[in-house]
Amino acid sequence: MQGVSLSTAMKGFRDTPVVDSLVYVTFHTPLFWFYFLFIFPLITMRLFSEEERSGTLETLLTAPVRTWQVVFSKYAAAMIFYTVLWIPGLIQFKMFEWATDLPPAFSPGAMGGVFTSVMLMGAAFTAIGCLASALTSSQIIAGIFTIGLLIIQYFLGFVTVIWGEDFAGHGFFHYISSQRQFSEFARGIFDTRPIVYFLSLALFVLFLTYQVVDYRRWRR
Repeated sequence: MQGVSLSTAMKGFRDTPVVDSLVYVTFHTPLFWFYFLFIFPLITMRLFSEEERSGTLETLLTAPVRTWQVVFSKYAAAMIFYTVLWIPGLIQFKMFEWATDLPPAFSPGAMGGVFTSVMLMGAAFTAIGCLASALTSSQIIAGIFTIGLLIIQYFLGFVTVIWGEDFAGHGFFHYISSQRQFSEFARGIFDTRPIVYFLSLALFVLFLTYQVVDYRRWRR
């Protein structure tokens, strides 16, 4: 899918002049956001729900390990898998840059910004998926819940487009919009606020996941 997004961006470069880097355009196709948001329910929906359904969660929670260790290990495994998914994308850009010798199309700032952004958003969105999986024994419901929350979070950024920039909550919706934050990172604009936001969101949601799993542990 990353290759398809790159191909779509290259066609755009061929058909019309584009001032942004190829990296920026590649990660701003509708196709990219479609598969990007669906990655997380596919990775996380079975983390806890499948164990609850099969009855193995009880064995796991009665083992001599702490609840936070269970939650963190599940989350870490999902994040490692998610990170590995992006390695081919990084390789394809470096190979294409080497083959075409077009460094302006591959701004180092844009490259660093894009992959920093997908890791930050991945940390937060994977945590949301973990929470959804911990709340139900159905992986389908967990997946639907996860994608629903991520779609809502994505479209919050368009509130400013609908209501304009004069309404009171413009700054807030701009701040929490994953699409807008990603856009700035992809242009090589590094800001500490999105970093704090996504990492804080990940920690907060993981704390909620811990509370849910710990409640199940003591209920047994």
